[in-house]
Amino acid sequence: MELTGRLTADAKVSEVKGGKKVVNFSIAINDSYKPKDGERVERATFVECAYWMNAKVGQYLKKGLLVQLNGRMNSRAWVNKDGEAKSSLTCNIANLKFLSGSANSTSPKEGAGKGKSSGEEDDLPF
Repeated sequence: MELTGRLTADAKVSEVKGGKKVVNFSIAINDSYKPKDGERVERATFVECAYWMNAKVGQYLKKGLLVQLNGRMNSRAWVNKDGEAKSSLTCNIANLKFLSGSANSTSPKEGAGKGKSSGEEDDLPF
């Protein structure tokens, strides 16, 4: 599945059993529509993301960054301690592409791309 959205917070790198690292972050996918007889409705869908390929990418995943993801979606439902039904979507990412920077992001090192010319987007900064 392909998704495009903005990071809701800086990514966090965690270590799991066996020393494997995962980069966790959340994106917001904004959408809007106008019913036939109503005002424009805007909504956001939040998707939790897990990237297992390269933990170094976590330092570039900052709040507000626009990213495009390809991966496998999983859903989860549970009842919290207050008895409320909750659910979440998680995307296990296979491919990650930066589409635009955020105001507080640090640019990848010059020349770290894969032969892209200045101004072209790159899959990863390594």
